[in-house]
Formats: sequence, C-alpha cells, structure tokens
Amino acid sequence: MDAVEKDVLKKDLEATLQTRRDLGPEYEPALVESFLDKVDVQLTRRLAEQRVAAARSTDQGPDLRGFGARYGFAALSLVLAVPLSAIGVANAGIGGLLVAWGGILGVNFCAAAKSWRRDAED
Repeated sequence: MDAVEKDVLKKDLEATLQTRRDLGPEYEPALVESFLDKVDVQLTRRLAEQRVAAARSTDQGPDLRGFGARYGFAALSLVLAVPLSAIGVANAGIGGLLVAWGGILGVNFCAAAKSWRRDAED
C-alpha cells in the first residue's frame, strides 16, 4: 500500500472512531462493517493492479541465478544424459551419441547464457 492509500484509510478509521463516539456503541457493528468494506475495496483494487502488472510483464523463464538452481539444472541434465546417450547409441551409433550430447550441451549453454545476461542486467 502506498502512502496515499494509507493516509486515506487512516482518515477513514479516524472518522469511523469519531462517528462511534458521537453515535454510541450500539452503532459499532455497522461502523466496523462499513470500515472493513472500505479496506476490502482498497485491497481488492490493489490486488487487481498487481495482477494486471504481472500479466503485462514479460516472462523471462525460470530464474537460474541461485547456486542450487544452476547446479540442480546441470545435475538434472547429467541424469537425463545417461538414457539419452543409450537411446542415441542404440538407434544411430556414435552419431546418435554425438547428437544427444550436442543437444544436452546446447540446452545447458542456453540456460547459462540466459543467466549470464540477467546477471549483467543487474
């Protein structure tokens, strides 16, 4: 919430409390409900703004900046390399093995390049 929204809610709360003093405790439930409705409207509007902003932002894929994410991705690639290598060799011999490892290296290089680009932007 920005300062303007907080200021508006603070003034609404002060007005609600003053109205309660003026009208007495028998109107307290209605005054509290009215104030909470105002808070709900503010929060709903703020949430909608955040959703619109998130929808408009461009998705740049997974964030591979952290140690665990980077090396987890590399480890997963190596685990998948075993069956991919076996399939490549079984179907196309050494050429299939080279194609499988070329693909593995390409995917890892692209992920690393994206990470390097993000690091350079920061």
